[in-house]
Amino acid sequence: FYLLQIPLAWTACVPNKHKPWIETEYQGIVMENDNTVLLNPPLFALDKDAPLHYAGEICGFRVHNGPGGSGSTQFEAVVLDRSTGEGLVRSKEPLDCESHKEHSFTIQAYDCGEGPDGTNSKKSHKATVHVRVNDVNEFSPVFVERRYEASVPEDRLFDRIVRVEAIDADCSPQYSQICFYDIITPNVPFTIDNDGNIKNTEPLDSKRQRVHSFWVTAFDCGKNRAQADAQVIVTVKPSCKPGWIGWTKRIEYTPGSGSIPLFPNLRLEACEETVWNIQATVELQTGHIGKGCDRDSYSDRSVRRLCGAVRGEVDLLPPPSPATNWTTALPTLPSSDSSLVFSFNGSTHVAVVPDSVASAVSGDHFTLQLWMRRGGASTQPPANQARGTRKEEETIICSTVKNDDSYSHYSLSVHGCRLSLFYWPDVSATRPVKFLWKLEQVCDSEWHHLSLSVQFPSVTLYVDGVTFDPALIHDNGAIPNPAPHQRLVIGACWDIVNNTMPESKDTGKFVSGYKGLLSGVTVRPGNVEPHSVVECLYACREGLDFGDLETLGSGMKVHVNPSQSVLVLEGDEIESFNRAVQQVTYKNSLRFATPGVRPLKLTTSLRCFSEESCLSLRQMEGYLVVLQPDAPQISLSGVGPHLARPAAEFEGPQGVPLFPELRIVCSLSHAVNTAAQGMEGGALMSDAVAHTLDGCEVQPLGEELNSEREELLVDMEALKERGLDIINTTAYIAITGAESISVYEDVLRSICYRLAKGSARFERRFRLSCSEMNGRYTSNELTLEVNFLHSLDSLYHPSHLLASQQQFLHPSHHTGELSGHTLPNPHRNSVVPGAATVIIMVCVGFLVVMVILGVFRIRSIHRRSEGARGGGKEGSSQWDDSALNIIVNPMETYENRMGIATDMEGECDDEEEVVDSPDDTSDDQRIIKKEGRDSAPRRY
Repeated sequence: FYLLQIPLAWTACVPNKHKPWIETEYQGIVMENDNTVLLNPPLFALDKDAPLHYAGEICGFRVHNGPGGSGSTQFEAVVLDRSTGEGLVRSKEPLDCESHKEHSFTIQAYDCGEGPDGTNSKKSHKATVHVRVNDVNEFSPVFVERRYEASVPEDRLFDRIVRVEAIDADCSPQYSQICFYDIITPNVPFTIDNDGNIKNTEPLDSKRQRVHSFWVTAFDCGKNRAQADAQVIVTVKPSCKPGWIGWTKRIEYTPGSGSIPLFPNLRLEACEETVWNIQATVELQTGHIGKGCDRDSYSDRSVRRLCGAVRGEVDLLPPPSPATNWTTALPTLPSSDSSLVFSFNGSTHVAVVPDSVASAVSGDHFTLQLWMRRGGASTQPPANQARGTRKEEETIICSTVKNDDSYSHYSLSVHGCRLSLFYWPDVSATRPVKFLWKLEQVCDSEWHHLSLSVQFPSVTLYVDGVTFDPALIHDNGAIPNPAPHQRLVIGACWDIVNNTMPESKDTGKFVSGYKGLLSGVTVRPGNVEPHSVVECLYACREGLDFGDLETLGSGMKVHVNPSQSVLVLEGDEIESFNRAVQQVTYKNSLRFATPGVRPLKLTTSLRCFSEESCLSLRQMEGYLVVLQPDAPQISLSGVGPHLARPAAEFEGPQGVPLFPELRIVCSLSHAVNTAAQGMEGGALMSDAVAHTLDGCEVQPLGEELNSEREELLVDMEALKERGLDIINTTAYIAITGAESISVYEDVLRSICYRLAKGSARFERRFRLSCSEMNGRYTSNELTLEVNFLHSLDSLYHPSHLLASQQQFLHPSHHTGELSGHTLPNPHRNSVVPGAATVIIMVCVGFLVVMVILGVFRIRSIHRRSEGARGGGKEGSSQWDDSALNIIVNPMETYENRMGIATDMEGECDDEEEVVDSPDDTSDDQRIIKKEGRDSAPRRY
């Protein structure tokens, strides 16, 4: 301890007249590892009663709590010399500078009073003591991080690559401050300053050394070293080139896998350039897929039905056929979505719709829908233009129809990038009105869907499912009326100003020819289509999308065009922008997506604070490959290869069902989207249909059906109720329309085959097949042979023989009504098939032998009965031929071999019974059981 001596007075026991005196304030210092407080000034208590004994001595000091409230508990004051009044202040317990740097308390001095017992002692005034705890360097520095990492580009010197930091828990500035850092790993091209900043001493080369790892330590000002050293890892990047990093040129997509991210590892490198706006445009090119993207591979009619469109539309460009021959001369192009695409060259390619069809679409309320692509056909300019002022106008459809006693006229045309509807409600009275739209879609040489709903004077235009208002509506003033003739033309128009109307298909009189491609041109009179139906008709089943909009960072914007072929991202922060780019996805909801390549482009534009040094990024190009989908296995079963029935059943009014137990199974099935089924306009096509077929065909093999003697019966009401179409000819029956498997099963099971009286033959073969996706996937071919069972009497009846002979030796021939079906040779199978002929000849010979044996046996029995005495034999041993009928079925043994049970009930008399032979080794064996006999049958 440091002791301060305070002289004290010594006197005899005399009265205590004066109080002790001490300084009013003391400043003290104490070390953390010591408990003695060094006071300034030193602690001395003075008493004026000195040198009186007791009264002039100091017996003690008393410590009181100060502002901090810790004096009486942590400190004490003791007297070192009573006579001098010297005292000492010390702490009762060790002090901690880190927890409490300063302490304040008060102190008083007491004299010894008037005697040994301390009576009448006096105390001094209170003095304030301030004690500061001095720090001891007891803690070592500790690094904030145990590992520091940084990345730097090569070939550059940096003022600072990374900063390390250490802290010290000591309370004093001397020991708590880090005085310097040191790199303890030798021979590294880095240095560190006293603030912990690390920089390179030479340019770094990524090829020579990609990663540098070294250790650093820290010292406080008391020269204590850090408890643990820190590791520093510096990665050297190749020279920074602004652009996209992680671009994958080829991306594969498996049909049915939903949405996949296009750029999961893509990020933008700006090379420390300060960027304040980033915009990226992702383009998916699908113009070569069908009509601009992957849509359902059903026919336009089936798609309209699946979208819930109102029925009653008239197809103005139907497939060529004898009944719809006005499209025969138009060239067609193949299409991946199974639709029929017609090409127009602006001159010779014109379709004139018959008046019977045109009259069905008359009126001032109608909806016109079509797919168009300008410039899609390689054509030559027209040889001669009727009017030079209109040579650039191209007419898509031009119609003059009769409404009661008046005529109305309208035409839909394109001129540059403008679409116009010229409408004349009454050519004899009302003046025409022209509606004009300025659209980029008209002149971009891509497929677009147009839906024009006319409720004059209101006109609504949908392009690719988006509504467009007319840019201009005006009255064209006085124009000479067109000739009052009904005419509907696709691909051109006639010169209405000169009142010329071609009476025949004279291409020289048609003007304003259309150059391009058209498909699915339909008109439906009456009310307009709902918007949801129009959107469904156009809806792409593939396109770009954004994964999760909720994860889109602040300041980010995303926009997708209606066709989902262009996606635009915009933001102002690179890290948020990189996260958003990785959320861009490709989706295709078709289970059987169209395989092929979709080119992909990424265009980026940057805006910097310094426009002069702003980065310029090149366009990134790649492609998405849609792999070949797994083909569905459509299986037809449940129908035996043979169907044998008595001929009389086929001659009934209902005929005989050909496929009563038909089963259709597909190995793949679509998922049902129950949420879409409740939407206006119906289900959204493929994903909302459990599994659909779009056509089945029943075709007679060999000869075509003889319409006078045989026919296939179909329930037309059921077909109409389900919206299915049918083509019924002597060559085949085709049922078409997108419907579920269960519906097609019900329809096909109800198909019956009926014969006219006396027209039964020996066999007839049919073939059944089904398909989906407009013939893209087909089923197995199910062949059915129909056998007609004849009784012996009817088989050899003269009229039947004559009919059969006429049928087989003089068959009738009919040509098919539709193209695309190969008809059999009319002379093929013109006689009885060889197998049937052999069976008949064997059966007839067998019958003759049986008759001879029967006659011989009867005579033998009569001889034995005449020579017998005392009566005849038992009835069980006699041959009763009173009701003997012999029936020979030439197909019976064949049926037994194939496992087909033949129902002969009603063909024979009640007393006759034919039993199948258990032995199938010979086709000529028959078992004949006689009436009333219980004995075992005989085998011949």
